[in-house]
Amino acid sequence: MGFAIVPHRGTLAGGSFTHRMIQSVLVANRGEIARRVFRTCRAMGIRTVAVFSDPDRGAPFVREADEAIALDGSTATDSYLRIDLLLEAARRSGAAAVHPGYGFLAENADFAQAVIDAGLVWIGPSANAIRRMGSKLESKKLIAAIGVPTLKSIDLTGLADREMVQAAAEVGYPVLVKASAGGGGKGMRIVDGPDDLVSAVRGAGREAEAAFGDDTMFLEKYLRNPRHVEIQVLGDTHGNVVSLHERECSIQRRHQKIVEEAPSPAVDPDLRSRMGEAAVAVARAVDYVGAGTVEFLLADGEFSFLEMNTRLQVEHPVTEAVTGLDLVRLQLLIAMGEALPTNLLNADLTGHAIEVRLYAEDPLAGFLPVAGRLTRFEIGEGVRVDSGVESGSEITVHYDPMLAKVISHAPTRSEAALVLAAALQSASIHGTVTNRDLLVRILRHPEFLAGETDTGFLERHDPAELGAPLPSTEDATHAAVAAAMHAHQTRRSEADVLQTLPSGWRNNPTDPQITVFDGSAGEIAIGYRFSRDGATVTIGSNSPVPFAHTVEDDTVTLEISGRRRRFRVHADGDRHDVDGPTGHTHLVARPRFPTAAANAEPGSLHAPMPGKVLDVLVAEGDQVSVGQTLLVMEAMKMEHTLRAPLDGVVTSLRAAVGDQVEADATLVVITESET
Repeated sequence: MGFAIVPHRGTLAGGSFTHRMIQSVLVANRGEIARRVFRTCRAMGIRTVAVFSDPDRGAPFVREADEAIALDGSTATDSYLRIDLLLEAARRSGAAAVHPGYGFLAENADFAQAVIDAGLVWIGPSANAIRRMGSKLESKKLIAAIGVPTLKSIDLTGLADREMVQAAAEVGYPVLVKASAGGGGKGMRIVDGPDDLVSAVRGAGREAEAAFGDDTMFLEKYLRNPRHVEIQVLGDTHGNVVSLHERECSIQRRHQKIVEEAPSPAVDPDLRSRMGEAAVAVARAVDYVGAGTVEFLLADGEFSFLEMNTRLQVEHPVTEAVTGLDLVRLQLLIAMGEALPTNLLNADLTGHAIEVRLYAEDPLAGFLPVAGRLTRFEIGEGVRVDSGVESGSEITVHYDPMLAKVISHAPTRSEAALVLAAALQSASIHGTVTNRDLLVRILRHPEFLAGETDTGFLERHDPAELGAPLPSTEDATHAAVAAAMHAHQTRRSEADVLQTLPSGWRNNPTDPQITVFDGSAGEIAIGYRFSRDGATVTIGSNSPVPFAHTVEDDTVTLEISGRRRRFRVHADGDRHDVDGPTGHTHLVARPRFPTAAANAEPGSLHAPMPGKVLDVLVAEGDQVSVGQTLLVMEAMKMEHTLRAPLDGVVTSLRAAVGDQVEADATLVVITESET
């Protein structure tokens, strides 16, 4: 099967060009970005090809492609980072072009060149541009030469430990240890002093190697709490380069953006013009073609070049919303050899757009990623949802735990924030812990609504407080009543006789029926009784109060003490997910006849999730102190440090380097020291 490229010769001002009609595209990526590219390809009549690893075999993006090619392997290293497998997939499918998405090999110059050498169209900048900007140190030298301000940086390649410490002192603490090929917050560490420098470099290097296949590291001067503002640029093969204005991406955790918006509340027309001109100059310096982003740090009205991302960005939808453009479509047209439309030279901004990244992670536990199955994933209308998952999807330890990007667009910034917060709050997201409640509170925070955002937002405002469940204690108890009534109705509908009578109904008063739930607010005991005099409900040790309820499918309407509220209940065995007026409550019903559970070993340290043991820093018999690092695990493309829960002696070590361990597996047992 031949490559579907039809070349045409033509002329434009400035010379001749080749017009290539791309009829099929292979997306060398997965999840949300693969679905995003497929959506535009379908609209343009272009055939789509997916590639997939073993864990992604049943993923939505695989089903949505016109054709899908198995890469085999589970990890990114064995699949999405294998250039040879990707090129073979293109050959087998007859794809004409390759879109790299973002992450994985999107900014790998060798991959771009290999695609071109195979006779395929690379939907992105030249390999030379990627290489020059991919080396963040070399790019800083290049950018400084054209007069754009940059932050001081030093390459760590080949340096011994002592030389690294000297380099950090030259840059000046605090320093940022950073992967040269990095992005998305991977391979980065903030270091405040020399004691932690070497371990930070090694840990970030391992993370970068796993995520990008390149462990080249450098140091950069770390600015505390600047704004992170980036400029979207587009360049074509005819020498045209344009700025599509700025996005602000200041609210971050682990150096990874979680809230993005366009335009920035800190950028006025004059600053927008100056930053746009600087970004265009950066792109012209490497003859940039395609969609890219020039990132700056902004402090006190002055900006410094940070890096250039030679690919489409995760946050591109906010630019699409305020400009009315389809950036993926423009990428494809540029790759076909077409010139940028003249209206892009003065693209207007309409309204305000905000995007949040919804992750399977626990803000109350240091943003620890969470694996599991999404039993329900439904986000209502009024917002754009770019997602790689659906109800029933498995969240595995092999890849980044982002579930979706949710985007709002409104005439004003405050309206966009409130619409997005309401959509998230009312969404049904069940089966795994997420950062949803954190995002809602950020969007409604007075500081955010006032536009006072910077990279220190989550340092000033405790993520554990922002990420706590949205429903109050009263809301959670009402959700428990709804869950109890839904369970009661389910039992009655399955009864062999007298289905129309409520359970426990008697002519004479009897003790209430009791259901006990465990939830984030602790134990909630719900007692209810049906009699000829009406129904009453008891919450905890409070006095019984009259109540009324109706159950229609998954919707429970309650009226307690004159307050009527509606809840949606999704039950899966003893697990109950209740979506109410103020948010989601997860409840687990206790069994009526519980069995005695085995007690965990005192002083045991457990794996927080499935993953691989990268390093073991203790041995049996070692004396350890509380907070001391014992092991390092890798899961979901991130490293996780496990520390001693108490002072004592390691009496049992049950993990070795390279072990794959399951969630909750006992890794170390410590016997507490006698005082």
